[in-house]
Parts: sequence; C-alpha cells; structure tokens
Amino acid sequence: MELPTGDVHDFDFLEGEWLVQNRYLRTRLAGDHVWEEFSGRCRLEHRLGGLVNVDEIDFPTRGFTGMTVRLFDVQERRWSIYWTDTRRTVLGPPVHGGFDGDRGLFFGDDLEGGRPVKVRFIWERRPGGRAHWEQAFSLDGERWETNWVMEFSRPP
Repeated sequence: MELPTGDVHDFDFLEGEWLVQNRYLRTRLAGDHVWEEFSGRCRLEHRLGGLVNVDEIDFPTRGFTGMTVRLFDVQERRWSIYWTDTRRTVLGPPVHGGFDGDRGLFFGDDLEGGRPVKVRFIWERRPGGRAHWEQAFSLDGERWETNWVMEFSRPP
C-alpha cells in the first residue's frame, strides 16, 4: 500500500485548546459493541517551525494524561505520529501518512493483546471549527474495527 503524503501545514487547524468527547470500544477485536464515553481537554502547540507538533490531552475521569508527537519528514512529505501516556510512558509505534484536502489517513503496525495488528488513523477537519479522529485495528489489513473516536470542539 502506498502511504499518503501531506504538507507541513496539515495539522495547523488543531493548534490551541480543544474539548474532546471520546468513545472507546471496551474490548477490541472480540466482536464487542459496548462503547464507553468520557471527556477530555487537549492543547496542541507547534515546534521547530511547524515540522513538529505536540498535543497533551487530559482524561480526568480516566486518571491519565496522554501526549501525541507528530513529526513531518520534508523529503518524504509524510507525517509520523507517536503516542505516549502516563500509564506506561513509552512511545508507541508510529503511524505514517498525510492529508488530502480535509481528510488525513495514517497507517502503521502495533500489538493488541499480544497479537500483531494494522492500525489506521483518520483525521478530519470539520466545519464550524470542529475536528474528528478515529482509530481502527485490523488483523488482516482488509477488515477494520474502529475502536476509539474523538470529537473535537473549541471551548466557549
């Protein structure tokens, strides 16, 4: 699969403060259909002239804080996105990709419950100063199960 490419300004729309409504699939890749919902607050800042951006998100009802680090490779015209949080504090394997218009696609590999999985992130810039993110896993690269969805809106 050819990974999508993008632009250094792909994530400019995320700069600043956000309220985040989360939906998280309780059990992944097991046919579960029970979603847990919780809120969070996020702030994104650019670094190194926009080649890097960092966001920190607090999940007060979950008792942890997470951080995303996004690095733009100018030669490849592609983003690498890494995640860590206070539960384990290690950088997870990255997903790679970019935006085409208002939609970004990012793919990578990870482990879930000890099994290798394909990972897909979808980012969308939405009208009215909103944004959408979702994560999906696949065991075969063909069928995808969405397991986490975030709806971003600006605080009043």
